Amino acid sequence: MDVTAELTTGPPPLRTEFPFTLPLGLADPDGPVHRDGTMRLATAVDEIEPLKDPRVRANPGYLVVILLARVITRLGTVEHISTRTIENLYAADLAYLQDVYQRINQAGHTRLQVTCPHCDGDFDVEVTSPGE
Repeated sequence: MDVTAELTTGPPPLRTEFPFTLPLGLADPDGPVHRDGTMRLATAVDEIEPLKDPRVRANPGYLVVILLARVITRLGTVEHISTRTIENLYAADLAYLQDVYQRINQAGHTRLQVTCPHCDGDFDVEVTSPGE
């Protein structure tokens, strides 16, 4: 083991943004469908602040809408991601984004460890949208 190499290179940089592709996409009234986006890691305040929102108090299911609006940094060419943007997603896309959120905020990546059924070898695969 080369300790010198480890000391000079240090740990890999923290990855804070993750690309995604929606299964269906957000249909824009002007025609384009927005599928490609980026989600950042959530901070503590991202998860705490929405709990104060009256919409969440009236309907706890609305929490995911606010959380996603806070952590999605890009969706196609949509200029501003708001709760209205998230509300207009198809249910399949909302479920997909909830899964991405859980993966990156619990594991820090969007990879799954799988085992080959033929050789029993273990390896990581990057999770993608259905249909990619």
